[in-house]
Amino acid sequence: MKKTLTLLIGLVLSQSVFAENLVQVYEQAKETNPDLRSSLAEKDKAYSAISGSRASLLPQVGLSASYGVTHGRRDNSGAKSKSGNLYQVTMSQSIFNFSNWKALDITKKQASIADISYQYQGQTLILNTSVAYFNVLKALDALSFIDAQKKAIYRQLEQTRQQHQVGLVAITDVQNAQANYDLTVAQQVNALNELNNSLEDLRQVSGRFYSKLATINTNTFKTQAPTQISALLKQSESSNLNLLTMKLNQDIAREQIKLAQSGHLPTASLDASTNLNKNDNYGNYYRGKPSEGKTYAGNNTIGLSVNVPIFSGGATMSQVEQAQHNYVSFSEKLVSTNRSVINQVRSSYNNISSSISAIKAYQQAVVSAQSSLEATTSGYQVGTRTIVDVLNATTQLYSSKRNLSDAKYNYLINLLQLKYAVGTLTADDLVTLNNMLGKDVSTQVTIK
Repeated sequence: MKKTLTLLIGLVLSQSVFAENLVQVYEQAKETNPDLRSSLAEKDKAYSAISGSRASLLPQVGLSASYGVTHGRRDNSGAKSKSGNLYQVTMSQSIFNFSNWKALDITKKQASIADISYQYQGQTLILNTSVAYFNVLKALDALSFIDAQKKAIYRQLEQTRQQHQVGLVAITDVQNAQANYDLTVAQQVNALNELNNSLEDLRQVSGRFYSKLATINTNTFKTQAPTQISALLKQSESSNLNLLTMKLNQDIAREQIKLAQSGHLPTASLDASTNLNKNDNYGNYYRGKPSEGKTYAGNNTIGLSVNVPIFSGGATMSQVEQAQHNYVSFSEKLVSTNRSVINQVRSSYNNISSSISAIKAYQQAVVSAQSSLEATTSGYQVGTRTIVDVLNATTQLYSSKRNLSDAKYNYLINLLQLKYAVGTLTADDLVTLNNMLGKDVSTQVTIK
């Protein structure tokens, strides 16, 4: 009973929800992500195939034995014998087989591709975890700003109702305030749905649900211009994992041409064997006297086998042509991949520059919107501005705050996407971003 209770407590704790930061969420995702585990298994399988490919270059040794009993019939009805191959050992060693060596080279390159694929999956997990994490924080900020906006508009609505009751404003002012309030409520519902979807996306990556997450610390948040684009492009040529994979595929296609051409080359192998046979005759013949006796026989052989292909009906030439066309195909795919990498690096670089400019612009927009709201509110109190002006100014302020929040998270995501495009994204980059996070915020939000 105690063991059962302990197990149940452990299961409950494993499903518990805790406050986590970006690095902790990534570590949990790394331990449980099925895509990463599957990629690791594929890598291990590819490296295991190297031993299988190397086997054709090593000696092939076999041991066999047989045993049989014979009973004579009719004229030999009385004759009986036991015979068997007591043992036979055979050995074959390939001396020259060019196709086996090429197959081994291709298998090694395929294992390298699987290794790169595993690294790529690791980088993808880092990016997906970060994007999902920041999307949750972005949704939380948006919901908090909409909630603050709703409260501000509600206060204006109540104030307008009171002024209407004493005849200071027209009913249209109350209706305009009510319409803005209802619209904000609808926006709040949509924002809550976005938050729930973002939490589901994060749970898909990490396998866990989080009741609290560390949010961005505005005091430690800062932007930094990326490295020169020319240096990033040069670095991507040697570090982008998709580009490296395609280069290896091109190398394999080149090796496959040589593999197909090896069909014209001779093969040679050294073959040796030794065996011992035993024959035991006993019993009576149908006619004559019994014939009994045991005999042993065996031999040792060793020889060199050479096979020279002369004509295979054009099959070898066909395979060579197919391999050549395959090489051209992968060469063109390499060019396409290279262009795609350049596009991704440049786009990510431009996105970072745009995010930095957007952050500065929205910071000023928040200051301006705050001043505009204060001025509009004062004008409304003295009768020079309408309630619509106040509502619009309120909406503009919180919209600017949401835009500023989005710009900050987009900057962090763009930083990771640039490193992902270049091929240098590591878990250490998450540590840098994690230092920009501060207090924990609850992800359990309800609409009131």
